[in-house]
Amino acid sequence: MFICNSCPRKCNIDRTEKFGVCGVPSEYKIARAALHFWEEPCISGERGSGTVFFSGCSLKCVYCQNYEISKECKGKVISEDRLIEIFKELEGQGAHNINLVNPTHYSLRLFETLKKYKPTVPVVWNTGGYDLAETLKKGEGLADVYLTDIKYVSAKVSKKYSGAEDYFSVASEAVLEMQRQVGGNLFDDNGIMQKGLIVRHLVLPGNVSQAMGVMDWIKANLPEDTIISLMSQYTPCGKAGEYPTINRRLSEREYDIVLNHAEKLGLENVFIQELDSSTTDFIPPFDLSGV
Repeated sequence: MFICNSCPRKCNIDRTEKFGVCGVPSEYKIARAALHFWEEPCISGERGSGTVFFSGCSLKCVYCQNYEISKECKGKVISEDRLIEIFKELEGQGAHNINLVNPTHYSLRLFETLKKYKPTVPVVWNTGGYDLAETLKKGEGLADVYLTDIKYVSAKVSKKYSGAEDYFSVASEAVLEMQRQVGGNLFDDNGIMQKGLIVRHLVLPGNVSQAMGVMDWIKANLPEDTIISLMSQYTPCGKAGEYPTINRRLSEREYDIVLNHAEKLGLENVFIQELDSSTTDFIPPFDLSGV
């Protein structure tokens, strides 16, 4: 029996018998495990980030670029022993880190697995931000780097696009817990992050105010050296076609407004993207590679 209340949905169901909001069983289900070169430079480096893409998701983002695994739950069920083997295989391929992509709905299981085998390279917790702080506390010391989204500040917008009216209240508390755990940022001699926090925000078309609100919150609540990744790579995916406001790519003017706001706030540790990154070319094939 596995009664699951580890994410903000608190489904309170036995995931060995039926699925909750995340859509996957209690056993690990993954869609890809491979070196990935398209994360932030301090994560991917020259050798790549050892990404493990988990199937299912507790968020319901209508524009998700990984829709086939997050919503359609494409993937393969594997054992804990196999997951540990995958970690070791990625380390053997030279991965700078083990990058757990969308791990939230497997949090408690992952904490137990990481206690059994802690990779020799940093563990990256790569999340959409919809994590319970109380759950993250149970895994303190197991994740070395938190790579987290803050997607919205408006409850109305988060409900519309991700089905989570409480998104910001949950994500902001989670980020504060992440920051508490890791403290300052630490890099090796090659500039690869060994410990720390990166806050991502995907700028959505027609939603510049959300990006500005996220930056205002970061400025007011996180250390001055907090690393922010302002992404312009949005391209309509999933069910975005049903939402006219976001059924287009981001404009140069919109992105410039966001960057100018970051500069006005004095935010200096900011990763930015070229607008031509708005393409499906950077979405990896979820073909069970490495599984």
